[in-house]
Amino acid sequence: MKALSAIAVAALVFVPGAVTAASDPPPGAAACSGCHAANAAAETPVPKIHGRGAADIVTAMAEFRSGAKPSTVMSRIAKGFTDDEVKPIAAWLEQQK
Repeated sequence: MKALSAIAVAALVFVPGAVTAASDPPPGAAACSGCHAANAAAETPVPKIHGRGAADIVTAMAEFRSGAKPSTVMSRIAKGFTDDEVKPIAAWLEQQK
């Protein structure tokens, strides 16, 4: 039984598809792209967040949620996410260049 578990773990680590799955956006990340353009060439008054530091995104979301950072819609959007949901989204956004 332990041998089967080791094989399963090895398959997850060494299968090429498993590597690309890590680049898939985490749940909730699609909500960001409605306003924050992923294309660096896009002209928009909304700040780009792709490639921004994860810690900056987590802090901004907490400030939007608490009302410490003024916003038009981000305070309402931020309240829909928990810290545990924001962290993987922020980490994924940071990796997007």
